[in-house]
Amino acid sequence: MTHATETMAGGADATRIARKERMFARINKAAKWLDALGFAWITPILKIAAGDNVGEQANELKRVLLVPVLGIVVFLVAWGVLAPRVQTSLGAIPGPAQVWEQALNLWQDHKAERRKETEFYERQDARNAQLVAEGKGDMVKVRRYTGKPTYLDQIVTSLMTVGLGFLVASLIAIPIGIASGLSKTFNGAINPLIQIFKPVSPLAWLPIVTMVVSALYVDASEALPKSLVVSAVTVTLCSLWPTLINTALGVASIDKDLVNVGRVLQLSTATTIRKLVLPSALPLIFTGLRLSLGVGWMVLIAAEMLAQNPGLGKFVWDEFQNGSASSLARIMVAVLTIGLIGFMLDRIMYALQSAFTFSANR
Repeated sequence: MTHATETMAGGADATRIARKERMFARINKAAKWLDALGFAWITPILKIAAGDNVGEQANELKRVLLVPVLGIVVFLVAWGVLAPRVQTSLGAIPGPAQVWEQALNLWQDHKAERRKETEFYERQDARNAQLVAEGKGDMVKVRRYTGKPTYLDQIVTSLMTVGLGFLVASLIAIPIGIASGLSKTFNGAINPLIQIFKPVSPLAWLPIVTMVVSALYVDASEALPKSLVVSAVTVTLCSLWPTLINTALGVASIDKDLVNVGRVLQLSTATTIRKLVLPSALPLIFTGLRLSLGVGWMVLIAAEMLAQNPGLGKFVWDEFQNGSASSLARIMVAVLTIGLIGFMLDRIMYALQSAFTFSANR
């Protein structure tokens, strides 16, 4: 082989190596987001496809995918075997097959209700068009469809409610937490209140919230009904504490040299908080936000059940009161839905934490 040929071969090898390194760099960058969203098992597959060590990545795939899947399979088998042996007032505990069947039925019910809604508006539009054509425009009426909310509608309602409550809780907790972390005097003043109100159950807050909202929120808007406000305020009161405490801890734990630098530079309080305090405290703030969102989601279901406000909690209670042969399976569909949504909400918050902080803590 000539020197020129060797040089060309060496250049081709270098190009392949550089291309492979760039590919692995992109995979490693994507791995952080895949892990944050709960898809860590995709990373080993991508690395195997890119030519990485098959044995090493196969072991990683086993750890992040096969073992969890095996655990789920064992759970489903145990559930299917043991459930029929437990008899309740509503019949035997439904197994996975019956629960899946009811999940499909709820989806079909949703589609049927949407068809009814579409047909209702089509009939209304046709009737109004005919009245206009006959010169009776003053008789045109537009009414909203008032059919019963479907299971998916209940899910959307619960998500809107917990989102509103969580947003209000965050807007209250983060500023108070920052002030508490910066000032020992302020922290000493509010700490007793935190310790008193933090353990209070949502079931204790709900009657008070209901009466206060009913007294103050007299002219309820259609977009923000009173029932939604009651549930959202209850979520706020129960979920703001983790964010407040973690924010105060994060702010109090920042490097004192940073604060001293701000004083030397004569930075305003707002600039100090924005440029120095928040970047250092963000990991703990996001930890508090994740905890608050989880607490808020749990609180919401209990509040909806007790107050009979629209949402997944009311769906569970209505099915329990219904007492039909399919009620127990539908309740279990709701339980699994609540768990899956809670998991997805946590993953979303962790993805946001990964985007805005350098913390690797979960």
